[in-house]
Amino acid sequence: MPDKFEPEVLLFTDGACSGNPGPGGWAYILKHPATGKVMEKWGAERETTNNRMELQAAIEGLSALKRPCAVELFTDSEYVRKGLSEWMAGWKRNGWQKREKGSLKPVKNADLWQQLDELVVNHQIKYTRVAGHSGHPENDRCDELAVAAYQQLR
Repeated sequence: MPDKFEPEVLLFTDGACSGNPGPGGWAYILKHPATGKVMEKWGAERETTNNRMELQAAIEGLSALKRPCAVELFTDSEYVRKGLSEWMAGWKRNGWQKREKGSLKPVKNADLWQQLDELVVNHQIKYTRVAGHSGHPENDRCDELAVAAYQQLR
């Protein structure tokens, strides 16, 4: 990636869960700085985990892009950020397995990681971690939308 990354699109994502597992929600905000256009979307599942909702938010956000572009993806999930930027290449080499205590074990949430793998190849992506619940406006808004989404299931 070039030193001077200029994103065309900013993608903010978050997932939330009440219980782990339990009802969960995901949300994303897409911003196109050149036009000022903003899109928010969210959804929920009755029985899921927080990590699955974090992954689903990234999947949904990247799926909303109509063409390949430069994306800065903001997440408060180290699981998502490190999975995409550090771990996924090794998992793929090992048939979606990871080394654990000297042996290979199936990667958790491999179905979602595989969907993400298919999506990220279409874009140039910079992964940026933001601290959750820290006053970051878009991250806080995504959290609010994700929580509201799963609360509607109750």
